[in-house]
Amino acid sequence: MTTAFLILAIVLVVIGLAGTVLPVLPGVPLIFAGLLLIAYQDGFSKVGVVTIVILGVLAVIAVAVDYVAAMMGAKRAGASRLAIIGATLGTVFGLFLGIFGIIIGPFVGAAVGEFIARKDALQAGKVALATWLGIVVGIAAKLGIAFLMVGIFVASYFLSR
Repeated sequence: MTTAFLILAIVLVVIGLAGTVLPVLPGVPLIFAGLLLIAYQDGFSKVGVVTIVILGVLAVIAVAVDYVAAMMGAKRAGASRLAIIGATLGTVFGLFLGIFGIIIGPFVGAAVGEFIARKDALQAGKVALATWLGIVVGIAAKLGIAFLMVGIFVASYFLSR
């Protein structure tokens, strides 16, 4: 494997790990791309196609979990369409405020959207909290899957015959 490909692959994995908590980056797909690049450069001799397929399935699951967890939290609390739009906009605008904005943006966005839709502050707070908790659960699950992918890859790479 050439050094340039190895560096690129490692950079993709590191950026991908950061992307599991930063919504602006496609974290798990970047991790998968980096791991696939290493396996490809090695001719799939240490990390076989079966392992890559398993990692691909895990990547798809992680991406799905990311979307489903936040929506389930919001739906479970009876969120309106405006609350979901508000949470999305809050996430986008929150990116410009750093880590605090990423944490608080979806909460505020969901609350404002729900309040506009229903004019009920208690319901808006309930929806905002449920949406935020869904996002946190999604990030935790995605992070766990990301580390599982790296662990499976490392184990396969170093335990290969």
